[in-house]
Amino acid sequence: MFAKETRKPLIFVSLVAVCAILCGAALGGALAATVNLKNQENFSEFNPALPTRILDVHGDLITEFASEEKRELITLEQLPKHVIQALLAREDRVFYEHHGFTVKSIFRAVFGKLTGQTLGGGSTITQQLAGTLYLDRTDISISRKLKELWWSLQLERRYSKDEILEMYLNKVYLGSGTFGINAASKFYFGHPANDLTPAEAAILVIQLSNPAMYNPFDHPNRARERQRLVLDQMVELGYLDRKTADDSFDDYWATFDLSRTSSSAYFSRADKARWFSEYVRQELESMLYGTMNLYTDGYVVHTSLDLAKQAEADKVMQEWLAVANRRFKNSSSSRFDKADQYADITELLALAFDLPKLAVSDERVHVKSIGYYRERLNPVVDILSLTFGLDGLKLGTNMANAAIQATNAETTVEGALLTIDNDTGYITAMVGGSKFEQSNQYNRAMKGEIQPGSTFKPLYYSAAIDSRKFTEASLIPDTPVVFYNESGVPYTPLNFKGEWQGTVLLWEALAHSMNVPSIRVLDGIGFDAAINRASLLLGYTDRADIESRFPRVYSLGLGVISVAPWRMAKAFATFADGGKEVTPFAIRSVEDRNGRVIIDREKEIRLEQKRKGNAIQLISPQTAYIMTDLLQNTVKSGTLAYASGYGSKFAYKDANGKTYYMPVAGKTGTTQNWSDAWTVGFTPYYTTAIWFGFDKGGMSLGLDNTGATLAGIAWSNYMGAINAGLPYRDFVKPQRGIVTATVCKKSGELPTDACVDGTITLQFLEGTEPKTYCTYHENSENLRRTSVERLQSEGFAAGQRPITVDTSDLMLDPSIFEDPAPRVKPRQGAGQTAAPEADALTETAGTQEGQADGTGTGDSGAREPESNPFLE
Repeated sequence: MFAKETRKPLIFVSLVAVCAILCGAALGGALAATVNLKNQENFSEFNPALPTRILDVHGDLITEFASEEKRELITLEQLPKHVIQALLAREDRVFYEHHGFTVKSIFRAVFGKLTGQTLGGGSTITQQLAGTLYLDRTDISISRKLKELWWSLQLERRYSKDEILEMYLNKVYLGSGTFGINAASKFYFGHPANDLTPAEAAILVIQLSNPAMYNPFDHPNRARERQRLVLDQMVELGYLDRKTADDSFDDYWATFDLSRTSSSAYFSRADKARWFSEYVRQELESMLYGTMNLYTDGYVVHTSLDLAKQAEADKVMQEWLAVANRRFKNSSSSRFDKADQYADITELLALAFDLPKLAVSDERVHVKSIGYYRERLNPVVDILSLTFGLDGLKLGTNMANAAIQATNAETTVEGALLTIDNDTGYITAMVGGSKFEQSNQYNRAMKGEIQPGSTFKPLYYSAAIDSRKFTEASLIPDTPVVFYNESGVPYTPLNFKGEWQGTVLLWEALAHSMNVPSIRVLDGIGFDAAINRASLLLGYTDRADIESRFPRVYSLGLGVISVAPWRMAKAFATFADGGKEVTPFAIRSVEDRNGRVIIDREKEIRLEQKRKGNAIQLISPQTAYIMTDLLQNTVKSGTLAYASGYGSKFAYKDANGKTYYMPVAGKTGTTQNWSDAWTVGFTPYYTTAIWFGFDKGGMSLGLDNTGATLAGIAWSNYMGAINAGLPYRDFVKPQRGIVTATVCKKSGELPTDACVDGTITLQFLEGTEPKTYCTYHENSENLRRTSVERLQSEGFAAGQRPITVDTSDLMLDPSIFEDPAPRVKPRQGAGQTAAPEADALTETAGTQEGQADGTGTGDSGAREPESNPFLE
């Protein structure tokens, strides 16, 4: 018993000794670190700063992100007082009172973690600086917090409060590749930090917690709420009065540019794919904020881009953007010249008849003078204001520049391109606009919300094929019709110039982008089927978003929704990939400076696709194959025929010198008033969406810039180039469930010897193929014979000279077969006389080029587009 009691003090002594040794070692290490700190005049980083390298799919360098480009130092004395006050109000109200930490903040943070509440962080400004300089702040552990506390005590001992604050403001990361408050101020607001307003200071300090979440360009509403909170805190602490805070807040948002994005400002670096690399930067920053520093940590990012295809995309888009803008300006100049002529006439009338209200001279002079100043004089004045430091004059030139930019946004044709590898989902090329620069950073390919026009039609046509109510050979009337929306409002779609083709087959209606037959298809399957299929292919999953995005009105069938080009490419790639979902992505993997893979995005996507199982098959392989066949006819004989050179742009030679044609499918689209021009299509290898239009609505591209005559040609040239050198490959035909049948071009039934209009081979879901033989031409011959006999007999009965009729040119519609004595209308030509009372439907010879497309405008074929007076 005594031995046991003696043993207890010995154990206690041993434990004390061990603790003393450990504490001594820790204290010695800390003292050694303190000595090292004393010997350092400036702070240093343990790892040298290395740029992040962005590589393409073949390992070639696209660009590098390096921090040195955007770090600019500023002294505390140069900053307005409200900048410091905003920081203290937001991050550390008792900064000038504590010695590096506060017990209250630590307990608040611990309590918040334990209860799952957001009560604010527990780190003071000094602790944040210590963590930034010496530790990994992504390490959420007690050990890291203790080390941070130790280093903050050393900083407080070594430096004054103002010195700590100055180092913090020059060191901290504030998003979009900017380090320090001066660089951030120039990026976000276009001026140095010594000109920051209270509202701007509030915007910057809220970036400290998470710039990806509170960036005003990506999340303006969220940033606005946090900014208001900081300003209110400044008022509460007596830093600002209420009027100053409110005025600053209102001024900031009154001039805020909603079209800007959170793009980094690295415009001087070498970059072979600016739109793409900026998209990659935003993706990385959004996904991994707080766990990596793209500008100093030396990461290697493996991407999906193919630089060879990107170079071709840049070349084609620049060429056709120049063409589009030239055509638009020529069209606009013509209109303005006519306007001046009318103005001159009006002026003469005002003088001749003493009608002063008609006079427009003063207004014309004023408008022309303003235009002359902005275009010719303002650049000179701007340079003078900078040269001589005339701030007041500079303010005036800035206002003029803003007006010029606003005008350019309305009158400059922009464009976007996105290419997806059908097999992998790799984004192989991306163009987000005309030129990536400070005033043009909005990536229209990924973020654009644009009406797709007739490129939307194939999405719900696929639902029509699935329904088995429609086939490629379904007869659909192309005649005037009034539809009634669910609200009871009538809707009357029109074709180009009000022309009608009578009854057509479904494949022809889609290939030639006929509006009325397409609306009939939509009506035949219903809004639910159309919307469900379109949202599925486009990748929309939120029910509320779907309901607000897809209106239940008949004009939906003409593409009156807003969608980004990448989503249209994704939808069409589903057809190319046999109905399977294609997930577009840009980042394949990320390695750290030691070559260790820290992100494997491609592996994650493949595992997710595997987990989906059968759900990855969005539509059946059979329906996808039929849709591909339908869209191939658009290239062979429809609105893409002329643009593709009737397939010649996809003619290549194999290793033996033998010519082969790569299969290609696509669809054009032109929206209301020729505002947007689209082409989306694919080969067995790649899918590409191309768009041209304006950032702001209300402008027309002009009659020469349509889906077929602008986007279609650019698309064909580009796709023809990137498919060159690839071996021949056809679209995969399902082994079962598809029936190939040759049908009469006119009736869609099995052909007979009487089918003089020719035949076409189409694809059908098994069981929907035609089983009856064509009787159209036999009935037409009988009707022609009867009509000629009746016309000739009526001519004799009236005592007139017999009428000579060319029976081969009489056009009849099947809908008049039930009429026992149909009246027909012969075409009038040289040497022909019109039959009296001829009022039957007449069909136009040849293809319907330049017909209505989108929401009332036309896709053109080989001929130049004509004026469309029938706009919705």
